[in-house]
Amino acid sequence: MSIAVDIQYAIEAPNLPTAADFTRWVEAVLKDRKVDGEVCIRVVDPDESQALNAEYRGKDAPTNVLSFPFDVPPGVPVSLLGDLVICAEVVAREATEQQKAELHHWAHMVVHGTLHLLGFDHINDDEAEEMEALERALLAQLNIADPYQVAE
Repeated sequence: MSIAVDIQYAIEAPNLPTAADFTRWVEAVLKDRKVDGEVCIRVVDPDESQALNAEYRGKDAPTNVLSFPFDVPPGVPVSLLGDLVICAEVVAREATEQQKAELHHWAHMVVHGTLHLLGFDHINDDEAEEMEALERALLAQLNIADPYQVAE
């Protein structure tokens, strides 16, 4: 099995995950599904996140994670699964607001985004329940608490 994770740090910020962290989280998603491939993760500022979110989702605000699956043309031997764009400032803010460890929230964003690259979605309730259950199980394997549990 071959999994490659390319990390692009487009910003400098405190408490960013290491390349080893990102790789461990992507591998957690792909290994049980026996999926080979390459994922590119780009860590960005709010301006870049907002520009991409506006262009590709029609939402004029920065967001935590954007997923861009790569559709391999037939007959082309490429194993690129796609790209994740993660806004460090949004992740840090959400972690604080949700009273979560920042590194755990990063892991959740990577797991969530990687599942999107594999075709999972949360547009309707059934899809959302399936995807959230997978996220909970994968994060539990990483010793990370249920990200959907509301802090008291």
